[in-house]
Amino acid sequence: MVKIASLGKAIGDPVAAANFPETVLRLRNDRWAAAVGLDGLSGETWLRHFGRFEPLPDNLPQPLALRYHGHQFRVYNPEIGDGRGFLFAQLLDGADRLLDLATKGSGTTPYSRRGDGRLTLKGGVREILATEMLEALGVETSKSFSLIETGEALHRGDEPSPTRSAVLVRLGHGHIRIGTFQRAAFERNGDFIRELTSYCLDNFYGAPETDDPGAELMERATQACARQAAHMVVAGFVHGVLNSDNINVTGESFDYGPWRFTPQWQPGFTAAYFDEGGLYSFGRQAEAIHWNLAQLAGCLTLIGESTPLKAAFDRFADHYRDAFVEQFLWRLGFAPRGLEQDMPLIEAAQQALTQSGAGLDRFFFDWMGRPGLDDPAYAGADFAGFRERAAAYEPARGRNHAYWWGGSPCSMHIEEVEAIWARIAEDDDWAPLYGKVDAIRAMSAAYRG
Repeated sequence: MVKIASLGKAIGDPVAAANFPETVLRLRNDRWAAAVGLDGLSGETWLRHFGRFEPLPDNLPQPLALRYHGHQFRVYNPEIGDGRGFLFAQLLDGADRLLDLATKGSGTTPYSRRGDGRLTLKGGVREILATEMLEALGVETSKSFSLIETGEALHRGDEPSPTRSAVLVRLGHGHIRIGTFQRAAFERNGDFIRELTSYCLDNFYGAPETDDPGAELMERATQACARQAAHMVVAGFVHGVLNSDNINVTGESFDYGPWRFTPQWQPGFTAAYFDEGGLYSFGRQAEAIHWNLAQLAGCLTLIGESTPLKAAFDRFADHYRDAFVEQFLWRLGFAPRGLEQDMPLIEAAQQALTQSGAGLDRFFFDWMGRPGLDDPAYAGADFAGFRERAAAYEPARGRNHAYWWGGSPCSMHIEEVEAIWARIAEDDDWAPLYGKVDAIRAMSAAYRG
């Protein structure tokens, strides 16, 4: 069942996990464990597999540190790869999707360079919050599957040190990056690009046989990545580091470092202090992902003609627009009326949000299903155009869930993230984190009617 074995030695290097002093379970995602048939594991067995990394039965005999290159802030780097993580196992969910269990903070690999291969506990907590919120807001994202504290004191330059350590296990729909193709292209290994392409089409897209697999993958990846960009923006999410090694060809968002959610509709809002030019700012994320797809197209020219690749690449804008409209209406709870009416509504909403400085989560919360029509908070001139267009829409679903009557939206801004971490760091109090996860999941249930 280990599908990645079909790619041979070129995909990664067998590695061993670090031998951690402790394994203290901090998060076990039983909801997703059930989806892949692992909910029956005992507590001790869970720690052995996801803290000590004993192989799962009939799975990878040894973890693989995956090989890839990538553009980092548009500068090509041929010296990267899985430097503090590895692919641990592959499983099928109930829909027969191929899912990977991969790690962050599991120890050094041949690609660690001068790093220690570890993850701070704070980094693990932040990833839990990011993935739970994104999943609730309809963004295709990796899932935080397990977080185990590992008992080491880590030194970091960008946060108080020493700090606590952890190992995170992610569940994701594949870990083949654009950077995976870039490494093969860098080595002029057309045979491996052909194998990678077949692997992706077979295992992620269930694509039929085709005379031009490169163009087929380009079409599928362009549509999926355009959808990823649109959904992140509608969620108000800023990934922070949209390098080509962080873009999965399945269009699933993953690898969360300096992420943030923007409080208002601010195109220039950035997540990373080192993104001084705003390359990956809130309003430029679609541009960034589109640019990375151009790098994928260049790699695929080693196995096909450029004309169909360019044609697929050029459809990004249409795919992005369609996904953006669909997702924006979903958050509003409005039934679609057709592109000619939906686009002006959404443009009016963006203009109103920008001019007014209204809170983004508050706006969607108040307008879900059209109740904001009578709200005096939106009676001013800034919202006049949006209000007029919104009056023509019917609700797509009701506000029956208790979440909608709680008085305030569930948000995830940096101040709350820091407060949750402070309770853990200062008092070892995990209740705020677990309470926030429960609140996010309640919001998710409300959005899904």
